[in-house]
Amino acid sequence: MKLDLLYEIDAPKPWPGKHPYGQKKVEQTAYREAIEQIKLADKLGFHTTWHVEHHFREGRSHSPAPEVLLGALSQVTEQIRLGFGVTLLPHPFTPPMRVAEKVATADILSHGRVEWGTGRSTPMEQTAFGVPRDESREMWQEAIEAIVGMWESEYFEFHGKYLDFPRRMVTPKPFQDPHPPCWVAANSDSSAEIAGRMGLGLLSFTTLRPLADLKKQVDTYRAAAKNVSPITRVRQNKIASYTLVHCAESMAEAEDNGIWESVWWWYQNLAEFTIEWELQHLPQEEQDKVFPQRAAMRDGKFDPKSFHEADMIIVGDPERCLQKMKRYADLGVDELICYVQFGHLPHESVMKTIELLGKEVIPEIEAYVPKTNG
Repeated sequence: MKLDLLYEIDAPKPWPGKHPYGQKKVEQTAYREAIEQIKLADKLGFHTTWHVEHHFREGRSHSPAPEVLLGALSQVTEQIRLGFGVTLLPHPFTPPMRVAEKVATADILSHGRVEWGTGRSTPMEQTAFGVPRDESREMWQEAIEAIVGMWESEYFEFHGKYLDFPRRMVTPKPFQDPHPPCWVAANSDSSAEIAGRMGLGLLSFTTLRPLADLKKQVDTYRAAAKNVSPITRVRQNKIASYTLVHCAESMAEAEDNGIWESVWWWYQNLAEFTIEWELQHLPQEEQDKVFPQRAAMRDGKFDPKSFHEADMIIVGDPERCLQKMKRYADLGVDELICYVQFGHLPHESVMKTIELLGKEVIPEIEAYVPKTNG
């Protein structure tokens, strides 16, 4: 199993000073620190760094233009692969020809290190861009077909349900031949099934849920991949799963870094956002089933350590982190995406996490033979 990184560019409130000046300072610091962290990860053997495209996600994610950040990273890294995690493909977000252009450009600048993640986004973003939610999956699939065609054909035209594109030469073409590997973000078993059937890599964003849920998603994907009808010529059969990761010399040091406060912030932010924009129509009882710790939050009894004890997140010294990561490998995960820059964790502690994982964990986890394959 390989270790990856994920960056949302968190900018947690409260912002210092008066808006928007405090916001600017936090954002600028987060971007600068992220680049420093990834430069270190590049030297220490991390496989891929994934960068989200989110819009209007104040506090949680200030990363609306991953192509710009990946372009910058292409010039200051040498080995680490650069992942779009993900490009939002329903056409109103970005026309498919623009996606083809920017992903190919990043691939050229990085000498063929791009991984192309795709997705459909959330209702909050979709409504702002005028994306019809009930047609977003069709738009996503049509966009992939068109973009790949633009990369593989000297001249290309497309006449689909949503895109009517005249004959043009779309430039530039990707460095990788025929094009970068394609992935799709998935939170549900149905999305995992679609990914497997289409021959796409699976970016599993099922987090802070029991590992049994992840195992079900992995099994669904693998079963579907046995009857694959590839949507691109670069067929994938990989699963990358993400979770919160914080590694320190000891658990006491991790706690001094404020790990539990940052986990609490992350969970609360995720729960509040999802409930407001996706689950508002459900009664509180049903909402609490999706976020079981929400009731404990209301009662002042929420303990983020419960996620750690259930191996939903990975926190501890290098040996503890390694043992937890082996459980993901045993489930059949090919790449574990480590979300290390979240909440209020100090930059120095994130750098230490990357250093410890790179020097002490990556050699061991890459050599580990999963029980599922052993």
